[in-house]
Amino acid sequence: MRTILFFDLPSVSYYDQKNYRKFHKFLLQEGFVMMQESVYSKICLDLKQSKFLYDRIRLNVPKKGLVQVLTITERQYSGIEYIIGKKSSTVIDDTERLVIL
Repeated sequence: MRTILFFDLPSVSYYDQKNYRKFHKFLLQEGFVMMQESVYSKICLDLKQSKFLYDRIRLNVPKKGLVQVLTITERQYSGIEYIIGKKSSTVIDDTERLVIL
């Protein structure tokens, strides 16, 4: 599953900018990868992990602005069509897992 987060936060005052930076830092610490400006995605193993992530987002979301979250399957995500531009190859963003015991 893939959790996609969209946000639009105000950045007029110093307080707003501070909240923006704090939320952005939270997203990176949670393992989100930027798809484009203000759109981030993260791979979740199942619906339970996705719901837990929703709860963590609710605890860390700023009071002002708009934050939306969408969960889709990997099959739906793989159907993304690039109309203009191309996929960035500098970000490792796949479902392959490496386990060393």
